[in-house]
Amino acid sequence: MITIIDSGLGNLGSIQNMLKRIGEDSIISSNPEIIQEAAKIILPGVGKFDAGIMGLKERNLIPVLNRKVLDEQTPILGICLGMQLFMNGSDEGKEEGLRWINGYVHKFPSAVGIKIPHMGWNSVHIQATNPLTEELPLPAKFYFVHSYYVSAEENDIFLTTQYGIAFVSGIHHKNIYGVQFHPEKSHKYGMKLLNNFAKLRV
Repeated sequence: MITIIDSGLGNLGSIQNMLKRIGEDSIISSNPEIIQEAAKIILPGVGKFDAGIMGLKERNLIPVLNRKVLDEQTPILGICLGMQLFMNGSDEGKEEGLRWINGYVHKFPSAVGIKIPHMGWNSVHIQATNPLTEELPLPAKFYFVHSYYVSAEENDIFLTTQYGIAFVSGIHHKNIYGVQFHPEKSHKYGMKLLNNFAKLRV
């Protein structure tokens, strides 16, 4: 079963509803004992970086997440802020990230003349194929709401998007996947991506 992490931040019901539409059972939980039994994990998040990390710390979720993701290689999908929490840190706060992906979170530069936050539909460009890109309708468009973006090592980038600058919209490192957009708000594109994640072999 897919476990959706409740860290106090995120559109959890919408994600669960989308999973239900594709025939996948899921549970929303902040209980480490339940998370320990997860076959796959989704870490959503909206809001500020430090609040996201503190939400995990206050619920004592970081030890079980490290064990599941790093030791047991359980597939995990980070969504929006959830993906940003995988990084080393962020311009948005002072807290250290989970450090699962070697990268950092930056604010969009105002000098390029774009509206911040980046909000609405935008295209993604596939830089590297992986199970999440299989049979994804092209050109693929997803719904974004964010003011910060991640930088990561080239080998960990599988999607990019153009908004004033080219930024990373999808990362993949071993069993760790992350997307900057909201698949649960992205209709057929998000449905296919979540279905691909659900069908990953464990």
